[in-house]
Amino acid sequence: MTARSRVQVKTVNVPGYSSRIDAEKYDAMRKALMKVLPKRLPGMLQKEMFEAVIPYLPEVLWPNGKKAGWWAKTVQLDLEAKGLVKRTDTKPLRWYRA
Repeated sequence: MTARSRVQVKTVNVPGYSSRIDAEKYDAMRKALMKVLPKRLPGMLQKEMFEAVIPYLPEVLWPNGKKAGWWAKTVQLDLEAKGLVKRTDTKPLRWYRA
């Protein structure tokens, strides 16, 4: 069995923190998020974002969408830390592509 490739992710909420996660799942979730997140305000609520990515995820990686919410949040925070995704400063929070 070969080791799966991993990618380092950051979080906008904890500057300087990083961890390594499965690269295949990261790439699939990144593509799904970038597909569903709007380019303009008002943006998308977290719940909407989590639901919207499900149809774009490989079933083999997320059977029945299980654990997709954790992955969506992790990748969203990484993309935000990299400046590719922005959040509003309204309540409730909304996200959109930078």
